[in-house]
Formats: sequence, structure tokens, C-alpha cells
Amino acid sequence: METNVNEPAYLCIDRFIAHFMDAQALGAAFELGVIDSLEREHTHTIESLCEQLRTDTRVFPVLVDLLRAAGVLSREGASLTLTSEFQNALQYRDLMLAKLDFARIAAFDLLNDFSTLVRAPREFMARARMFRLFSYGRCFDPTPENVELTRRWVRITTALTRYEATACFDRHDLSGHRRMLDIGGNSGEFVIQACRRYPNLHATVFDLPVVCEIGREHVAATPEGGRISFVAGNAMVDPLPGGFDLITFKSVLHDWPDAEALQFMKRAWASLAPGGTLLIYERSNLTFADGAPSFALAPIIAFAHSYREPEFYESIVREFGGMDLCTRRISLEVPFFVMTARKS
Repeated sequence: METNVNEPAYLCIDRFIAHFMDAQALGAAFELGVIDSLEREHTHTIESLCEQLRTDTRVFPVLVDLLRAAGVLSREGASLTLTSEFQNALQYRDLMLAKLDFARIAAFDLLNDFSTLVRAPREFMARARMFRLFSYGRCFDPTPENVELTRRWVRITTALTRYEATACFDRHDLSGHRRMLDIGGNSGEFVIQACRRYPNLHATVFDLPVVCEIGREHVAATPEGGRISFVAGNAMVDPLPGGFDLITFKSVLHDWPDAEALQFMKRAWASLAPGGTLLIYERSNLTFADGAPSFALAPIIAFAHSYREPEFYESIVREFGGMDLCTRRISLEVPFFVMTARKS
């Protein structure tokens, strides 16, 4: 079982949302236009920014001080600029905004109900606002409200996947595969990254109808879109398409209790072509023994009861008769693993 120690470059963003007030200040700076204005014009005074953005003259300097303390802004004399470290982090702006949004949603639930999460996770899930956002029941009927609510969480998961995918494909070579089925593949971002790296790969995403509608829009704007298709359905009960030599689950199985996760894997294994590979890419059990977690990890902590060690999936695949079983542990902001097995 492999483990890597190299921290991905994109994790530089976490230092700017490591603490509650850092995250609130940065979120306000994006929403009010502070970041955009300084990106365009490079320097400003407090007074010029305050006037341009029409903010309160007493509170805006407090925001500036919070941003300076967080390492977002620097001040020389009367001039404000973005720090070089933050300018570097802005190349991952999409991920930063997604993590901010996700953490703020989860923080409300943890602030009010963390003891329930520790005592009774399923009760916590039933009460938490975050899990109402991730409402799969809204993903069948494409009403405007359902599409808009689904679009919000798909935007978050897409940004996370865009960067997490690299670590997976660095560890499992897809060059021997031609047809990939990503079950619960969301917007298609995981297969976009796969097809971008492997030009001979064609991919299909199997997900709920509203998610597929949003996903088709997402992949249509990419050069890889011509090699990606979507099949709408419920992977628990609807027939899965066949003929694929690679079937993947990326951050899907942890959403489900053991019995349902087993059922998903059984159906995927039955659909997998002989000689094909099943790939599972997931977070494993959380541990923070080495230090306090970043505020950005609030939503990950809210899912703490969901993550499993790879041995759970390995034992299932062995029962299927899987061959060439391989698990690689990956250290991102939390522990991940990628597990692969071949169907004889």
C-alpha cells in the first residue's frame, strides 16, 4: 500500500481560509468586489476602495485589517495591494470560492449541532441544512427550483473534483482503457480530466436526470465533450450500460450506508467487461492528531461518519473474485485512497 508525501500546489489556498474570521473576511472581499478591484487596478487606498464599492466608512477599515491579518492584503503607506502569496493562490480561484461556500454552509450545522453528529450521525444528517442542499430527491424532476438547487452543490463538487482528480490519475494509468463508465459522475468533471489526459479514452457518466442535464452543459464547453456522454438513471435500480473496461466511483460510495454501497459495487462489477478494472477513489477515515484542522474542512468533518478505510472495499472485491487488487493511499488536505481491481 503506497503513500505519497508531496502536498499538491493548490492546497496553498487553505491558509487563507484556515480560521473562521479569515474565511468570513475573504468571502466578503469576493462578494463586495475588493479582490476583483485590486486585480484590475493593482493598488488602491482604503478611501478609494470604500468609495468605489460603496461600503461603510467605519466597518470597511475593519475588513481591510482582517484581510491583512489573513495575508490577503498588504499595505505600504496608504496603498493597498494583494500579497504575492494570495495572487499565486488566485490561480485556484474556483476552488477557493467552492471551499468558502461549502465551509460556510457546513459551519452553521457544526456550530449548532456538533454534539448530535458525535452522538447520532443519521439524526444530524436529517437536521442539517447542508444535507438538504445535497438532496438527491430533487434530482429527478427538472423543475427550475430543483435545477438551481442542484446546480449549487454540483458547482462545489465540480471544483473539488477538478483538483482531486490529478492525484488519482497520477497513480492509476488509464492508457490501457478505452471505455470508462463513471457512476455518480456528477457534472462529468472527473471524466473530463481523464479524457484530457488520455486522448483515446471515451467516457460515459451515469447519474440522476437533473445532474445529467447540468453535466451536459458543463462538458459541452470543453474540447473533450465529444468523447463524453451521459446516461440518466438511478444506479441502485436502473440497468447500467455495459461494455466498459473501466468503471469508476469517485467520492460516491461514502454517501451511502454499507448495504447500499455493497449493492452499488455488485451492480458495477456485474456490468464491468471481463478483464476490466473497477476503480474507487475516496476519502478514508479522518484524523487530526497532528494539529487542528482548517476551517475549510468543516464540510468534510460533517461527513466524518461516512468515510471508510479501504479494507471495507477490498474485502468486497475479493468476494467478487477480483484480481490484481491494489490500494494506494494519498495525502491531500485529508487522507484519500485509490483502490483498483481487475475482473477475471
